[in-house]
Amino acid sequence: MLSKEKKQTRGQIQMLCIDDLVPKDHILRDIDRTLDFDFIYDEVKDLYSHDNGRPSVDPVVAICANK
Repeated sequence: MLSKEKKQTRGQIQMLCIDDLVPKDHILRDIDRTLDFDFIYDEVKDLYSHDNGRPSVDPVVAICANK
């Protein structure tokens, strides 16, 4: 039902680059350059399906985000 008294509000979508949100001198940038998490891919490769199912979360992101 339409009503003149109700105002519809719409949220705006804003496109952001994550790289722009982290200051250039932030410690996380140093950590990212120093640590190599590539070994995680070898550790979990048998747990992921390569030919079916929905796209997965990157294992490095999943493991590091859970700490």
